[in-house]
Amino acid sequence: MSGTQLTVTLSGGEAADARTVVRVLEGVFGAPDGLPADENATVRTATFSADAGTGRSAPRDAGRLSTPVTVTVQGAPRAVRRASETLIRAFAAHDEGAAAGDQEQERQLRLEP
Repeated sequence: MSGTQLTVTLSGGEAADARTVVRVLEGVFGAPDGLPADENATVRTATFSADAGTGRSAPRDAGRLSTPVTVTVQGAPRAVRRASETLIRAFAAHDEGAAAGDQEQERQLRLEP
């Protein structure tokens, strides 16, 4: 699935919380297109090359979140599954549901501090 992407959308919390979540995923998917930085944003995004994650296995150590963060991961089914599993291992997480299409999936998690 060359050229596929994993899009991570984060809401709630501070920009530092969003960066903490993205850094955990970097351990599996490599560097994203950029780290969330806008302190005034209510929704933050990061995009990873889903293909980059096929050779990595261990997530980075999770930092602490200051408040609950809602995370939506969207992309190829394998990438969404790996991202979800990584976040569930790294944080106290609640599965908020999933949606599947022909080529993509979406899963929403609520991460707790």
